[in-house]
Amino acid sequence: MSNLRKVVIDGNEVEVDGSMTLIQACEEAGIEIPRFCYHERLSIAGNCRMCLVEVVGGPPKPAASCAMQVKDLRPGPEGQPPVVKTNSPMVKKAREGVMEFLLINHPLDCPICDQGGECDLQDQAMAYGVDFSRFREPKRAVDDLDLGPLVETHMTRCISCTRCVRFTTEVAGIHQMGQTGRGEDAEITSYLGETLDSNMQGNIIDLCPVGALVSKPYAFTARPWELTKTESIDVMDALGSNIRVDTKGREVMRFLPRNHDGVNEEWISDKTRFVWDGLRRQRLDTPYIRENGKLRKASWGEALSAAAAAMKGKKVAGLVGDLAPVEAAFALKQMIEGQGGVVECRTDGAKLPAGNRSAYVGNATVEDIDDAEMILLIGTNPREEAPVLNARIRKAWLKGAKVAVIGEAADLTYDYMHIGTDRAALESLSKMDHSDKDGVRGVMIVGQGALNEADGAAVLGTAMQTAQAGSSKFMVLHTAAGRVGALDVGAVAPNGMADVNDAEVIYNLGADEVDIAAGAFVIYQGSHGDRGAHRADIILPSAAYTEENGLFVNTEGRPQLALRASFPPGEAKENWAILRALSAELDATLPFDSMAQLRQALVKEVPHLAYVDDVPENAWQPLPAGKLGDADFRNAITDFYLTNPIARASSLMAELSANAKARKSAPMAAE
Repeated sequence: MSNLRKVVIDGNEVEVDGSMTLIQACEEAGIEIPRFCYHERLSIAGNCRMCLVEVVGGPPKPAASCAMQVKDLRPGPEGQPPVVKTNSPMVKKAREGVMEFLLINHPLDCPICDQGGECDLQDQAMAYGVDFSRFREPKRAVDDLDLGPLVETHMTRCISCTRCVRFTTEVAGIHQMGQTGRGEDAEITSYLGETLDSNMQGNIIDLCPVGALVSKPYAFTARPWELTKTESIDVMDALGSNIRVDTKGREVMRFLPRNHDGVNEEWISDKTRFVWDGLRRQRLDTPYIRENGKLRKASWGEALSAAAAAMKGKKVAGLVGDLAPVEAAFALKQMIEGQGGVVECRTDGAKLPAGNRSAYVGNATVEDIDDAEMILLIGTNPREEAPVLNARIRKAWLKGAKVAVIGEAADLTYDYMHIGTDRAALESLSKMDHSDKDGVRGVMIVGQGALNEADGAAVLGTAMQTAQAGSSKFMVLHTAAGRVGALDVGAVAPNGMADVNDAEVIYNLGADEVDIAAGAFVIYQGSHGDRGAHRADIILPSAAYTEENGLFVNTEGRPQLALRASFPPGEAKENWAILRALSAELDATLPFDSMAQLRQALVKEVPHLAYVDDVPENAWQPLPAGKLGDADFRNAITDFYLTNPIARASSLMAELSANAKARKSAPMAAE
């Protein structure tokens, strides 16, 4: 039996799913309904009453369209489709009444409010409200909360829509926010005045429809109409969240999430959102050459010819860093292999085989998690490695999925079965009979912590064989945004990092997570004065991810385009352009003079990179299960906030990291 129902909305007949709410049916019909508390990714609260509509033939009062389903509407006397009006005099009067009530206690401080210009209440008061108030009584005031260094509160502006409470409870999985009191004394507060303990709390800033929750670091620095907005891709983790970069002049002022159902829905992690102050600090803006143990400034010509002289006739190796776009990895590979050297992107020693995409990406998409009935995590803590992906796993768990973990036990915001911490747990799982799992939708997620030990290849093979036996989808959760793209272009040395350590000259393309042993001559190309630059003999300053166009392939293998939002500081240049200029000095000029030509060469070699925003189907080629060691699985990330040079340059990330450490070591009260 079909669940489709006909309904007439403002004179137009539409056919929609009966389980849809009226607000969703109106959106299907192209009619916008104002709302404050309703949000399509949160549970329905039905408490702001702004979305009232008139149901003809129903009760003689307006109905809340967010909380009434189409199937609950009564048909007409002769069986005609039910009629809903969204612009009748009753609805207009109801909306004006609701808006007037909301504004009774709201402080009219739009000129100094940080949400001014992008505030739902402001917009809807203009569109649906009345332009005067009948109330002359004093307004109520509420004390502000201290939620920590990220979210600034002005709770007098709060209209109790409870979006922040529902987000933190349902999506972020923390239970620190709620509402106390009744009537005029009702207020949203945090439990015992605690600060929020979540790495996704910044999303409540976007959710707040008024100026009650605003971004503390961004507050009073810019207005929305002064900002240039650029759609881009985040590189703080390997999920490839879709973001919008807002710049004022040459400075990045803030990052906001963009909606993408297949990747990050409309959430981003706090590191993604607040790392922008790291783009201003510790920047490399001029080339340097080390002489007598000290670095001195140099011109580009001098630095490039010194680098070329150091490389000629020597055994060279290239290192591809975690934040390098695909184009830079591809250009580096062409240049270094032209000099007879090797290039390596698996700087953490992960045993990922190049050429077999099903082994270093898998065959699962992020969206497969939504419908999964069984999820197995091996050697990973997704809450630290990809918080937005972790929220997706939590969503599946709320729907009834069972989650199991092999590896370190941690608070993941959902319940799971802890199978064990070591290789033996994986081995016993692989030997079990999985025939009963046929037809059960499963997703196995293997983290980098499982793959960067000596027996990483055996772990990967065993996991793939187990996934195949249980007819489960398989996903490798990466921690580095540039890793999958570099693997796609084949930036791997036959013997991994051992080949790099043998080289006389190492060309380091932004790899700051690796210690390079003494002895080799190091040319460092990167954006920040981090570990790589300290070890370098020649420094070539390059653009950060917001300062050049680049392709990034996320952990599910989806190529996405990051677009330039501002320009690199000082003398710094785009990554591919530096490599192209250096190749000319080496008398082995790379065969492209523009980004367009480079991309043509890239797509010719790796065709699936042309299909931006598509997840390619990977042919399933399971690796053989090798002999496992007996060690415990260790997670790849120990400090969520300090995983890359941009984050380590950010003073805010340092504060958050210190707060997280203090929270972990705080003595618990004896209960």
